Amino acid sequence: MALGNEQMKLAANTIRCLCSDMIDKANSGHPGAALGMADLAVVLWLNYLNYSPENPKWAGRDRLVFSGGHASSLLYALHHLAGTGGLSLDELKDFRQFGSRCAGHPERGVSPGVEVTTGPLGQGIGMGVGLAIAAKKAKTGNHTWVFCGDGDIQEGICHEACSLAGNLKLGGLTLIYDSNDITIEGSTSLSMHDDTRARFESYGWKVFECDGHDYAQINKVYHKAEKVEDQPCLIIAKTHIGFGAPTKHDSESSHGAPLGAEETAGLKKALGFDPEKSFYIPDEVYTMFRERAAKCARLIKKWRREHPDFTGETKAPDYMKLVSKLPKYEVGKSIATRSANGDVMNSIAQVVPELIGGSADLAPSNKTELKGCGDIANGSFEGRNIHFGIRELGMSAIVNGITAFGGFRAFASTFFVFSDYCKPAIRIAALMHTPSIWIFSHDSFYVGEDGPTHQPIEHLAALRVIPDLAIFRPADANETAYCWVEMLLNLKGPSCLLTTRQNVPVLEGVQHDGVARGAYVIYQSGEQGINTILFIASGSEVHICLEAAKILAGEGKSVRVVSMPSQDLFLAQKREYRDKILPEFMRKRIIAEAATRYGWDRFRLDYKTTNYLSIERFGASAPYKKLAEEFGFTVENVLKLARNLG
Repeated sequence: MALGNEQMKLAANTIRCLCSDMIDKANSGHPGAALGMADLAVVLWLNYLNYSPENPKWAGRDRLVFSGGHASSLLYALHHLAGTGGLSLDELKDFRQFGSRCAGHPERGVSPGVEVTTGPLGQGIGMGVGLAIAAKKAKTGNHTWVFCGDGDIQEGICHEACSLAGNLKLGGLTLIYDSNDITIEGSTSLSMHDDTRARFESYGWKVFECDGHDYAQINKVYHKAEKVEDQPCLIIAKTHIGFGAPTKHDSESSHGAPLGAEETAGLKKALGFDPEKSFYIPDEVYTMFRERAAKCARLIKKWRREHPDFTGETKAPDYMKLVSKLPKYEVGKSIATRSANGDVMNSIAQVVPELIGGSADLAPSNKTELKGCGDIANGSFEGRNIHFGIRELGMSAIVNGITAFGGFRAFASTFFVFSDYCKPAIRIAALMHTPSIWIFSHDSFYVGEDGPTHQPIEHLAALRVIPDLAIFRPADANETAYCWVEMLLNLKGPSCLLTTRQNVPVLEGVQHDGVARGAYVIYQSGEQGINTILFIASGSEVHICLEAAKILAGEGKSVRVVSMPSQDLFLAQKREYRDKILPEFMRKRIIAEAATRYGWDRFRLDYKTTNYLSIERFGASAPYKKLAEEFGFTVENVLKLARNLG
């Protein structure tokens, strides 16, 4: 039986009071959006959203994203009423407290039913696009719904992601725009006079409008949007921020601070609730959500009959099959690791069909095209290559969405210097522990003639400080192959692969096990003791350290060269292994990397017996070999640094 307007109103107003109680008890939160969006959320949840309270990860569920994550109290209230993951009323009372499943902004893996971590505005829109792309590829028939607000619409990532979604004719995606014309500083007219409808229509979206508090209108536009198959949809819902609050209705003051006891009491009275009762939920409201869950249960049985094979699980590929497909590179030959990356990707793509992704209009340079695998474009989702256009942040958020959907390993690619544009989404991936992959080519000043704007200097240090992010900078083609194995086996978080523009020699002594541990001894000579000169390097600097070490070895010096493709993996090893590779008695050290030295001091034991080969200034425009001479990245300079250790 269809719910009537009065029942919808009771559910929405119950949620409004519940959200205000949560925020008041925490003395922290954002009531304005939660109160304003309650009607939109209730109609969606009780009439359209397909979900499973008992199994929040059911593969056929609709995906619901709150891009405006500050409205988290509304999301938690909905999940409690639905019984998702057993989220209790006591947990709502613990909103925003240490260890609570009801965190200040929705966090994937913390609160049941949260699809993606949101809060930084606009990223939820990008991840929603990714979720919808994944649904098309999986052919699961589920719909992706994204709630957003004026702030999300203003963010640049919204343009990036929505422009691409329109170009792809991405049906099955509906963006519900909570248009209340208010941001923190006041009216949106202070900063925008956009024609949002015209903007989205120009992208190729189907646009609807409604009164966000009129249940008949909301139902009508949801029904229409759900039926559109060849376009993404935008619903512009005109709402009132702080709906029902006596003095903060339509006021920016309701955005980011509790209403307070007096205002909440006035809200409850205006909505027909007892001001003296906190966290009160009528039985009738629970019944509405139980009945919806029962209806969804019947849909779930049907869906499982129609999709018996798709589990939505992300699994690591078979190790032996993966390794068997790796190309082998002959020692002494010279190849850019970006070129090796292309070889490796196309080889492993045969046994990793879930690998999909693309580049920000740089695939020929990044070497990331999956050849013969087709394209995702213009309503066709059978292929595996995505042409993201020049949209680095949008690309990165979309990749997070595809990966978060489950069953796919999505990658993004661009020049390393543009990782700055990707970084907000990389951080979100690390927070979510989703195994997204970024491939960054042109990893140093060796870019050469393009000059300092395109020569990454500080970018490695900036990424290395992100927790739970695995970063790989391989020394040669074979290390590149082994890095790919480790990235695909890593399901605990995101990974980044850095590759060279310039050719580097294929090295002797490369070890897969060593790459898997983050660092290993690639060469040593002489008695290993206190007089050993220890070289520690990553990427393209390993080979110049090797050449220098071999010259010193010919002079009778004791040397050791450690290739460290991943600081993160090495630091995660047991102390016994770390001490074996970098013994404390080896105090004479050369640390080399074509980037700022920030972060490398952790491997220095003595300031007086450590020399660095790094770059502490912006680059310059010149052929890369000339730059190597000017910046000291030569065998001769490495020898000088080593001999100066005494």
